[in-house]
Amino acid sequence: MPKGKPDVVPDDGLTTRQRRNRPLLIVHTGPMKGKSTAAFGMALRAWNQGWSIGVFQFVKSAKWRVGEESALRALGEVHESTGQGGPVEWHKMGEGWSWSRKKGSEADHAANAREGWAEIRRRLAEARHDFYVLDEFSYPLHWGWIDVEDVVTALRDRPGRQHVVITGRNAPPALIDAADLVVEMTKVKHPMDAGQKGQKGQRGIEW
Repeated sequence: MPKGKPDVVPDDGLTTRQRRNRPLLIVHTGPMKGKSTAAFGMALRAWNQGWSIGVFQFVKSAKWRVGEESALRALGEVHESTGQGGPVEWHKMGEGWSWSRKKGSEADHAANAREGWAEIRRRLAEARHDFYVLDEFSYPLHWGWIDVEDVVTALRDRPGRQHVVITGRNAPPALIDAADLVVEMTKVKHPMDAGQKGQKGQRGIEW
């Protein structure tokens, strides 16, 4: 895709504008860091376009205050006070799961995840937002807490021009097949690795 131009223009009867403005389903997966960071970078672009942004975090603890959250909430306040950019909503689904287990059983966490997805599905049907970040959403799909086919169907049939970015490792094959753009973050090396510097995550880099 040199200089932002497609390699081949399909004979689909659409104008360049129509083809350019189609809503996208984007998946950031793979074992390396940067999946959420890239998604939130896209959210900044969406905010600059004046789009309504909805962020839904499915794994990070509800008590964590990551840098992207503070920045996007601040931009939401800028929109409210000046009209610049677009509105921002940020929602945390439950107490945090995955490697950072919190109180409650796995059944509780699964129920919370399904409840969170049900809310997102309602918003998609209403075309509530222009740009969605479903952060770490691949995990409840991978664990079987949320039905993958239900997700794919709701995303495929969403009305209007709603862009959706899903992040997390182990994205299910059905989701990857349904996506328009898929990025796999691979690792060359990391300062946490054995044989490297053995250091923990640090402020301004991991959060």
